[in-house]
Amino acid sequence: MAKKSSISNGGPLRYVAYYRVSTRAQGDSGLGLEGQRAAVAGFVRGPIIAEFTEVESGKNNQRAQLSAAIDRANQESAVLVIAKLDRLSRNASFIFTLRDSGVNFQCVDMPDANTLTIGIFATLAQHERELISSRTKAALDAKVAQGAKLGKPENLTADARAKGAAGNVARAKANENNRRALSMATSLRRSGKNLTQIADQLNTSGFRTARGCQFQATQVSRLLDQQLS
Repeated sequence: MAKKSSISNGGPLRYVAYYRVSTRAQGDSGLGLEGQRAAVAGFVRGPIIAEFTEVESGKNNQRAQLSAAIDRANQESAVLVIAKLDRLSRNASFIFTLRDSGVNFQCVDMPDANTLTIGIFATLAQHERELISSRTKAALDAKVAQGAKLGKPENLTADARAKGAAGNVARAKANENNRRALSMATSLRRSGKNLTQIADQLNTSGFRTARGCQFQATQVSRLLDQQLS
């Protein structure tokens, strides 16, 4: 792991940045990338000599861009830097492989991580993913046992979809954090800010979505739509 230092081989540190988004739409639109780039830019203490962007599922460990980023960092004696450890993978064995590859890397959200702590984090992250999967399966099995019919949302009747959407809106409006975020978003929108700028301001102010994630343009649009419901 890289140490917190401004000198490497007698000169300033140089960085190779790696970003990952989960869908092609995010990759094409830039959604998700802006936050990662901003986090990395605020963290590094030297030039970023190359950037690699992967559009891939977090469960898939076969990543051409990540391999290219590792190779470039090793060739240039540079530090591989990412915004969040979970942008690499929630698969413990994969992170252990990365750790043992010889690449010098840092995670913005874990700047003081070492080979021990990063291994522990990776193991816990994978365990949490497995628990979520197990709980989801158990919940679905219980629904089926109670006679529920499972299916995709698009297969529901129009009335069922409308009721579900209305319920989501009602829960969002009842959320105090959402109300405060909506107030700020509305004010920023009226001042001429676009959706991405509003998302950045909400994140900077400490607001998070109902799922605990940072706001992106899509979430801001949905938040503002609450006023019309």
